[in-house]
Amino acid sequence: MFGLDEDEADTIVTMNRQLPRPFLKWAGGKTQLLDALMHRKPPTYAAYHEPFLGGGALFFGLYRAHALTKVFLSDSNRELIDAYIAVRDHVDEIIELLSEYPHEEAFYYELRAKDPWKLSLPERAARMIYLNKTGYNGLYRVNRQGKFNVPFGRYKAPRYLDPDNLQEVSKALQLAEIRSCAFDQAVEDAVEGDWVYFDPPYAPLSQTAHFTAYQPDGFSHKDQSRLRDVCLALSERGVWVMISNSDTLLIRDLYSHPPFILHEVAARRAINSNASKRGKVQELIITNYPIPTLPHTDFTP
Repeated sequence: MFGLDEDEADTIVTMNRQLPRPFLKWAGGKTQLLDALMHRKPPTYAAYHEPFLGGGALFFGLYRAHALTKVFLSDSNRELIDAYIAVRDHVDEIIELLSEYPHEEAFYYELRAKDPWKLSLPERAARMIYLNKTGYNGLYRVNRQGKFNVPFGRYKAPRYLDPDNLQEVSKALQLAEIRSCAFDQAVEDAVEGDWVYFDPPYAPLSQTAHFTAYQPDGFSHKDQSRLRDVCLALSERGVWVMISNSDTLLIRDLYSHPPFILHEVAARRAINSNASKRGKVQELIITNYPIPTLPHTDFTP
C-alpha cells in the first residue's frame, strides 16, 4: 500500500490551512477532491452520516461551511475512532503529550513498539497522531496481527504537534456521535432526509493494486456488492446517498442502474511507488439524487 510522498503530503497540508482540517493523513483522503464533493451534496438534508471516516476531509469541510447540525461519524477501525473520541474529549492532554514527543528515530520505534491497547485513550491517540505524521509516506498500515508496521519517515519537521488545529477539531467533533462499527450497522438509524457519504476502500485498479486497504482483512468485491445493496436499501427509505470509488468496470456495473447517477471526476492519486509516474486518474462520485450540471474543473493540482 502506498501513501503520499512526503513533499506531496506537506504541500497539501500547506495549501489547506483553514481550520479545522484533518488531523491525520489517510490513504485515499479527500482533501484535494473536497470541492467536487461539496458541489454534489444534497440541497437540503437533516443528519449527516459518514461510515468510512478516515481523515474526515468532507466532515471538516462541511463544518467550516456551517452545513452541519446533527452528525454521526463511524469507522470499523477502532484505533482510528478512539483517536477521534480522544481528540473530542481530551484534546488538552493529547496536545501536552505531543509537545513532549521528540522527532527522533529511536523514539519513533520505541513508541511504535508499545501496545496501544495498554495505553490510556489520550496516550493511544497521541501515539497514533505521532506515528501517522512521522512515519514513512504518511501511511497507516498494519500487519496481519494488527500491529502498526510503517518505518520511520524522512520528514525534516513533521507537524505532529498542531495545537490550533487540534483545538478546532475538538470543537467540531462536539457535534458528532462517534463509534466504531461496520458500515451497514452505522446507517441502521438513518431516516428519510438524512445524508450518508460512503468513502470505502477503493476497488483496486488492477489485481495487484491493494494500496487502499487499511484493515488487515481488506475490503473485497463481496464487500463492495454489500455496500451497493445497503445504498439501495437507504434509497428506498428516502435517504440521500453519495459514494466515492475508483472508476472500474466492477464499480460501474454495481451502480449502473437507477437510482444511481455516476459523476466522473479527476483526481491525483499516489497509485505508483514512483512519484514521477503518478498523475491524474478518473474516479467516480455516485449519488442517488440529481445535481446541477457542473463545469469539468473538479481536479485541483
